[in-house]
Amino acid sequence: MHSLRRWNALLFAALAALAMPGLAGCERAAAPGAADAGTAPVTLVLGDQVRMTRALVEASGAFDGIPYQVEWANFQGAAPLFEALKAGAVDTAPAGDSPTLAAAAAGTPFRIVAVATSSPRGVGIVVPAGSALRSIADLDGQELVVSSARGSIAHYLALGALKEAGVPAERTTLSYLQPVDALTAFKSGHIQAWATFDPYLASAELSGARVLRDGEGINSGDGYLAVSERALADPAKRAALADVVRRLARAQEWRNANIAAYTGLYARITGLAPDIAERVIGRGHTGLQPVTPAAIDRLRRVADVYAAERLLARDIDVARLFDTRLFPATVEP
Repeated sequence: MHSLRRWNALLFAALAALAMPGLAGCERAAAPGAADAGTAPVTLVLGDQVRMTRALVEASGAFDGIPYQVEWANFQGAAPLFEALKAGAVDTAPAGDSPTLAAAAAGTPFRIVAVATSSPRGVGIVVPAGSALRSIADLDGQELVVSSARGSIAHYLALGALKEAGVPAERTTLSYLQPVDALTAFKSGHIQAWATFDPYLASAELSGARVLRDGEGINSGDGYLAVSERALADPAKRAALADVVRRLARAQEWRNANIAAYTGLYARITGLAPDIAERVIGRGHTGLQPVTPAAIDRLRRVADVYAAERLLARDIDVARLFDTRLFPATVEP
């Protein structure tokens, strides 16, 4: 606990310089597009996490010839991304189930328009190679750092793993730290146990970290494309977003058919080391799919867990979070 506090003190000066905490870790970049002749150009600001969506788009050429403008806003985690969406700074937010629920409970106005599933092994609780902690049960009375915030997919894993091991959550000190800062602290020996997600998990593993428990059997692996209600209410943006979703679905189909080529491009575009990129992509991903009743039920089960733990600011009508009109199942991507 004290080592993490010392690490947080080192970070304070840098974090204090940020003008908008909700945009911490954000990068913005423009992608050229063309407007239809005689019309004002539509500009979409697409939120992203660790450049994963942007890498997919650039590698596949999915946005070639788009009739609108796109700007990318990159974040290191879902919590600041949803803060930006709530503030109207981005139009979309790709995120996992847990942070999506946390954002909904906080009153963020969005609708889920598409679903994709990745391997639950992309979430894990790790310890340094020489750690005396050998199992989740050993976290009883210890500190567990969680990225990136309460309500993240790593937080959900932490709660599920502790319950599975018979360790009451209140007997473990949960601390929260953004993943870029946490990765540096972990590799520097300031964190003894860390719940995190890819690509930070892959980086830790390849640096020798031991995985005490991954998300298999606890996390659903579901990820969602959330779109702001403000953007959906704008007819021009809504039409552009419908096109974006179909293009993203085709891009994911291309990725799944060209894993080796994509892995190299993903490493180059994101700046990740090739071995980290290979591990992240190698865990597996499905394509972007329309919303189904089964997907809604899976998110409802996650919401029930968080409600039981009193981690949601208010009750959520899960079904109302979804909008099936933008990417209907009857339309081929």
